[in-house]
Amino acid sequence: MSALAFNQAVVRFGSATILGGTSLEIAPGEFVSVVGPTGCGKSTLLNLAAGLLAPSAGSVDCLGTKVSGINRRAGYLFQGESLMPWRNARDNVAAGLQFAGMSKAQSRAQAEAWLDRVGLHGAGDKYPHQMSGGMRKRAQLAQMLILDPDILLMDEPFSALDVQTRLMMENELLSLWQNSEGARKTVLFITHDLEEAIGLSDRVVVLSAGPSTTPIADFRIDLPRPRDVAEIRHTHAFQDMHAKIWDVLRDQVLKTYRRSVAA
Repeated sequence: MSALAFNQAVVRFGSATILGGTSLEIAPGEFVSVVGPTGCGKSTLLNLAAGLLAPSAGSVDCLGTKVSGINRRAGYLFQGESLMPWRNARDNVAAGLQFAGMSKAQSRAQAEAWLDRVGLHGAGDKYPHQMSGGMRKRAQLAQMLILDPDILLMDEPFSALDVQTRLMMENELLSLWQNSEGARKTVLFITHDLEEAIGLSDRVVVLSAGPSTTPIADFRIDLPRPRDVAEIRHTHAFQDMHAKIWDVLRDQVLKTYRRSVAA
């Protein structure tokens, strides 16, 4: 049984077809990244998996059940800020548990434990404006993981961070994923950064240029784990894989560029 399965999923907005008949399966515990040109529908794919958007045709299944409405088995890490500015880090992380009916004391205790796990020990009293971008992203990661979702949906979560902080967060994510208690979570990760996609993933899926986007290539990333995303980029195996995927992705990026110039 697939963790996520897109079955000839189509998304239309008015007369425009954003996603064509898209089929894609992700196995339980698999880390899959999706890359493609700007505006091709990567985030649309993620929103289908989250149940934030219903397909115009076709369907999406999560662990054998058709997604209809919000996917309660998935957690979503957004590209932008999702912390509530009036809550400190501890209460931001605890919010989901409290909304689900857990007591304030118990939810805060679990939030403290998760802050420790993402490297924010002692930062529970800090408010978002008092934290760096990396600290806020760690808090957002804890905010998602504390709910113990089966599926992790990530929409360019580290794109706004500086290069050094981004590498640290990528390694932090891999550490949490690789060393999670019990079965590994399934991850669907959206990124514009091909190096990030290869460094993190088991598979990299390339989407075509829009309109009517579909997956056009699926690469297995046979690089050893555990990985250091900074170090592994210097290996010949990484560079060979980058060249193979970029050879496909480049054509789609150029198509999008030419269309934007012509318009």
